[in-house]
Amino acid sequence: MLILAIDTALDACAAAVLDTSAGQLIAAESQAMKRGHAEALMPLIARVMKEAGLPFAALDRIAVTTGPGSFTGLRVGLSAARGIALAAAKPAVGVTTLSAYAAPCVGQNGEHPVISAIDARHDHVYFQVVSADGDALIDPRVAPIDEALEASRFGAPHLVGNAARMLADRWPTRALPPSSVDAQAAPDIAWVAWMGAAIDPDTAPPRPYYLRPPDARPSQDLRSKDVHSKNLQGKDLQGQNLQDEDPRSQDLPDQPARPAAS
Repeated sequence: MLILAIDTALDACAAAVLDTSAGQLIAAESQAMKRGHAEALMPLIARVMKEAGLPFAALDRIAVTTGPGSFTGLRVGLSAARGIALAAAKPAVGVTTLSAYAAPCVGQNGEHPVISAIDARHDHVYFQVVSADGDALIDPRVAPIDEALEASRFGAPHLVGNAARMLADRWPTRALPPSSVDAQAAPDIAWVAWMGAAIDPDTAPPRPYYLRPPDARPSQDLRSKDVHSKNLQGKDLQGQNLQDEDPRSQDLPDQPARPAAS
């Protein structure tokens, strides 16, 4: 199976092609970046595909990270994955960043649990805890760092993710210390690819994985004022068309016709 993996969820822009038959990546590139994923991603994918010597039609599946992560970064990667999948008529699958972080530590014939953690700002983290065999101990959630530290009860863990050092620095002194701390800025693209090859497309859709609503949303008062303003501008509260309704529901005869797609 040939897998194109894409990751723009956090502080990297990365892509790779995995050949599961050969058991290795045949092309990969990763660039550290906090912004600029939209401009960097498609040229990066083109270089990776050229290095692999493959047309997009030869791919069997496209895998992409779905979050938690940067809202803008996630949208860039997901849009690219969906577009390529549609054009190549191949399935696309989503891989969570928390799972991709944890994957290298699972199944190492050890006894240590794995805590994957991502900085959610404001003294919070996105995190999950799995056993050494990958069984869920704490499901993915967003929580204060102090709450995440309660996972120390499971024993000396592998700490992974861009918030791993944050947890390590505040690890309870009464608990067994972490067995390892891997504070990568983004998941290893190779593991995104391997997970993309293993999961079921029917149960892992390529859509954003949010653990909390957006930070910014209008308050109830602002929404009420906005509705009141629209009612006044419409000048008719008895069922006639309001001027500020969704433009898709309005008849706009004076608009020039949109040219037909060539």
